[in-house]
Amino acid sequence: MHNRENRPTRREILMAGAAGAAGLLLGGLRLRAAEAEPAAKIPVGLQLYSVRGECGKDGGKNLLKVIEAVAKMGYEGVEFAGYCGWDAQGLKKMLDDNGVKCCGTHTGLETLLGDQLKKTVEFHKTIGNKFLIVSSMGGGYTKDAAAWKRTAGLFNEIAGKLKGEGMHCGYHNHSAEFKPMDGSTPWDIFYGNTVKDVVMQIDTGNCMGGNGDPVAMLKKYPGRALTIHCKEFGGPGMGLVGEGKVDWKQIIRLGRTTASTQWFIIEHESGGAKSLEAVEKCLANFRKLLA
Repeated sequence: MHNRENRPTRREILMAGAAGAAGLLLGGLRLRAAEAEPAAKIPVGLQLYSVRGECGKDGGKNLLKVIEAVAKMGYEGVEFAGYCGWDAQGLKKMLDDNGVKCCGTHTGLETLLGDQLKKTVEFHKTIGNKFLIVSSMGGGYTKDAAAWKRTAGLFNEIAGKLKGEGMHCGYHNHSAEFKPMDGSTPWDIFYGNTVKDVVMQIDTGNCMGGNGDPVAMLKKYPGRALTIHCKEFGGPGMGLVGEGKVDWKQIIRLGRTTASTQWFIIEHESGGAKSLEAVEKCLANFRKLLA
């Protein structure tokens, strides 16, 4: 004989089903909300490689004038690609005097290895930088899929050492990282084998130059693009940001939500005599996109 007191009623079954459906709906709504609701305002910095010709004038002394100029344009930070002979204290004063921050640096992998790492950490603590981004690596680190996996392990080790210092290591792409390799791509091999603390500094223009999709990469590796290199692809002239083929609406939306981006960093490839004019136009265009 069955004990009817322990059997759920039809009403209870319907209520339980409704509760489960509501839970699934709520989870979906939360995910969509995370993608739709902008986070705090993301500052915009400039990769100084964009104006390298100007930075290097007068034996590197002109770097000070460049920092003053980009600060007046409205850039809130700069990412270094070399220091033009300046020491950490000099750079710090230069930044502070102009009210801009160091939003990263492009550095060689060797500066993050062995005894060099301690010196590198001390230098970047002085200038207030927490993003140590490797911009390129030699063939021994990237020659095949096995090398990329070993390099991923090396970056994991570096990331572990930097975590206690409040810093991140990361990698910045060119076009080659999106070319086929052993049924995958170097980018997927590397980021598929690195911990979340290794920053994925996606360069939008370089990615598209290798037939990659920066929007797809931001979606595939959420929470890892703490800094995004905002470089145009295609378009007239020298490819000013906002005048080419990059889907800036999606890049900005993902940066503000699931990518956890802390800095948008503009880069323009001209490097010529009018490079300062170009990066000013890039910033003006990008501000319109952010609105």
